[in-house]
Amino acid sequence: MATPPAHPATAAPVGRRSLLWGASSVLIWATGCSNGTTAPSSTGTSRTNGSQTASTTAAPSTSATSTTATAAPTSSTATSARPSATLPAATPWQPGAGEIEPAAKRSAVTLIEALGSWRAGQEGERRAAARAAALGIPAALAGQLASQAGSLLGSGDEASLQVIDAQYGGLLTDTASVLVVCRQWSRNGTGAVINGGTTVDVRLSRTGSGWSVTALHPAVSEPAATSPTASTRAVLARSTIELPPASAADIRSGTVHESVLQAMLRLADTYRMSVSVVRSGHPLDVFGTSRPSDHPVGRAFDVWRIDGHPVVDPATPRALITAFMRAAAAAGSYNVGGPVLLTGGATSNQFFSDDTHHDHVHIGFSS
Repeated sequence: MATPPAHPATAAPVGRRSLLWGASSVLIWATGCSNGTTAPSSTGTSRTNGSQTASTTAAPSTSATSTTATAAPTSSTATSARPSATLPAATPWQPGAGEIEPAAKRSAVTLIEALGSWRAGQEGERRAAARAAALGIPAALAGQLASQAGSLLGSGDEASLQVIDAQYGGLLTDTASVLVVCRQWSRNGTGAVINGGTTVDVRLSRTGSGWSVTALHPAVSEPAATSPTASTRAVLARSTIELPPASAADIRSGTVHESVLQAMLRLADTYRMSVSVVRSGHPLDVFGTSRPSDHPVGRAFDVWRIDGHPVVDPATPRALITAFMRAAAAAGSYNVGGPVLLTGGATSNQFFSDDTHHDHVHIGFSS
């Protein structure tokens, strides 16, 4: 893949979201995607200069995380059944300290939590639309969003959803992509509990009153490979590589490049890393541009937590993040982005930083 262009200047931070927290109502509405235009849908991948946007700069977690890459129409949700039991209780996700625009993330997450959790007898798209409308979303848009929820609605009689992370897939002045990474448990007609989960690329627009959700793009992954490679098996078995459901499905599919797998294994020798996005659930293009992302083609992964420390948390030592970013470059990444702009790369733009990457480290690989 050609070396990406220099990273543009940082866009101004965005305003408050349309779910008016602390106000009397919540508003989520709009009809367009990025900058008023519909962004390409994804099926599990996307990139940021490898991952850069047009602006510069295991157990469920409550710490915060564009269109996903295209794949076969197979749900990215990883599932397994176990005997009848009480569904795990979910904890509402809340943005922590250090978020540049927490309102946008809260708008995205609140909708996903509402769509992906329901009591017995409340399953189905129609009732999902009603749950979205209860947040203050106009009925027509609520119905549209419910119809886009895909595997998030599942087929269980009841379900519980836990957001693992909410990460930016892109953050510009008036538009944003929030990648909501989640686990989900549902109970089917036999009483068995199904373990699953997915990643949803939530698109938003900023209005005069805050942030409005405009579209949903749930991750879609390829089926598991019949003959997994040694690297695939090693990554899935490594306890220091924490993979959410959609990312684990990407690894199992065999569509993730060997360079990514080897870098994961090399980094896991030193760090315990929590991966947010690999292939599915990420925008197809660098957000706000027409440049293809490295994620959809299986040549990038994002890390939102290092050794138990969220990248977005101001209390996380900068030395830990910078050491991890340099280790990623040493592992072969041509394009490493994060909250710290590093110097001394092998090329002038090997390292980059912007508002989108203040909450995770992007690690991309060329062809």
